[in-house]
Amino acid sequence: MKSKAVQFLEANQSGERSTFVDDAKWRQENASWLRRSRRVAYAIMDYMQDNGLSRNDVAEKLGVSPQYVSKILSGKVNFSFKTISEIEEGLGIEVFQAAAMEA
Repeated sequence: MKSKAVQFLEANQSGERSTFVDDAKWRQENASWLRRSRRVAYAIMDYMQDNGLSRNDVAEKLGVSPQYVSKILSGKVNFSFKTISEIEEGLGIEVFQAAAMEA
């Protein structure tokens, strides 16, 4: 007799193949820029906390949507130098330098 947990898992399993291995491989292949992207996100989060700002506030300062700010804060944006510069100018902080110093 199967346990309730096994029965539940069997009843609710997905018919689709898991992407876990592919996702892990992608994260490993992109680890370097993902690490830097997270550091930029942390710098922005620190700025938000220090200034009592919400995602909407940051979006307004940068001239972007709150959804894009959420994407930035996820730490999974492959930034261009132009984007880094726009963030630094819009917020008046040096996120690129903060990211480089912690590397």
